[in-house]
Amino acid sequence: MNDDLAALGARIDRTNELLQRMLAEVAKTPSTHAIFVDAGYLYAATGRLVAGTEDRRAFDLDAEGLIEALIDKARSIFADSRLLRVYWYDGARRRIHTAEQQSIAELPDVKVRLGNLNANNQQKGVDSLIRTDLESLARHRAISDAALIGGDEDLVSAVEAAQGYGARVHLWGIEAPEGRNQAEPLLWEVDSQRTLELEFFKPYVSRRTAAAYEASSAARPTREDVRFVGAQIAAKWLAARGRAALAELLPGHPYLPGSVDQDLLVEAEGLLQYSLRGQSDLRRALRDGFWEHVQGQY
Repeated sequence: MNDDLAALGARIDRTNELLQRMLAEVAKTPSTHAIFVDAGYLYAATGRLVAGTEDRRAFDLDAEGLIEALIDKARSIFADSRLLRVYWYDGARRRIHTAEQQSIAELPDVKVRLGNLNANNQQKGVDSLIRTDLESLARHRAISDAALIGGDEDLVSAVEAAQGYGARVHLWGIEAPEGRNQAEPLLWEVDSQRTLELEFFKPYVSRRTAAAYEASSAARPTREDVRFVGAQIAAKWLAARGRAALAELLPGHPYLPGSVDQDLLVEAEGLLQYSLRGQSDLRRALRDGFWEHVQGQY
């Protein structure tokens, strides 16, 4: 009898030891987050907020700059977590990328998912794509936190599916000029809520009025031209802010804080007399030039 108790005690000790090892491994595993963007909601809500219209044809959205700002925002909120990627859900006729959607798909750390766009320009199938990705990533423990930018009540099932596998879902909304632009059942279901306000979006949304340099017949600059301008602006930036600001910037490489990235874009367009909106290859060259100069000074 005593031998049986001793054997049982030994097995319990071994089991406890294994559990402790597993918990130690889990503790060492970094948290991971992803950002899920319902582009239909984002375009409509930001267009109404900044440009006064939901009609995409009436305003320009700097999607690349905005995605960088969203990544930067997530980095500050999920401080001890790494980004898996940004999922961008939009509609397209016969699920064929538009030129704008293609440029977004080419961005680093961004995955574009397309639903259908019907004859009334309404998205179909986007909510089911979001649910599939949220549920799959949560089930495979690929993410611990999901930042969801959307407002449709149909997203409730996606939230429930992810939560069922232990992921936390954080709803990010866009300020509404009046009333609400997110369904109440969705607000009730998520783990936390956050509203991004007008000042966050203003740098990335503008009415479609051609600037002087956009209307000009200037030739498209080369990547090397743009890289050189990025280095010029970096030198000016360092001279104005000093090495203390540089030390704060480096840990975020290869991303720039949203405000710095937007200032870089605006100044570069002025120097080049050419619009870089929607030109993902030139935007990357601009950042590359900026970073090369900055890192060379550290």
